[in-house]
Amino acid sequence: MIDDTDKKILNEIQSFFPVASRPFLEIGMRLDLSEDEVLERIKRMKSNGIIRRIGGNFNSRGLNFTSTLCAAKVPEEKLDHFVEAVNRYPGVTHNYLRNHAYNVWFTFIAEDMAFIDSALRDISIETGVKEILNLPAVRTFKIKVDFAL
Repeated sequence: MIDDTDKKILNEIQSFFPVASRPFLEIGMRLDLSEDEVLERIKRMKSNGIIRRIGGNFNSRGLNFTSTLCAAKVPEEKLDHFVEAVNRYPGVTHNYLRNHAYNVWFTFIAEDMAFIDSALRDISIETGVKEILNLPAVRTFKIKVDFAL
């Protein structure tokens, strides 16, 4: 599904994505490819599900924000509405469906825990989902993962 050139692009974008007005041109220059070829390959890999997202990762604590992992027991008939309500918050960075009693898991980043607590109460009221766990990290175990291709 991917060739050696795709692998080189993936290696570049996962750890060395340029902060520039034309980042795909810079990647192309590094790999001796045109900007258009880099963009076309990335679009293809995204449409094929190889790339899920391209975006920055920030140390929320270093920016004086707080983060938490949340888990909720959401009945099947409320799932779409619940996910929609959660995803309205820009601080929600991941939202996953799991095969578990707590079937929706998401991460939430905000300026303080009071905002997160308030948002979780609002989500619960709006959706009727009563069981939403707030599980803030006590210790960080992983800060960066690269997959050499």
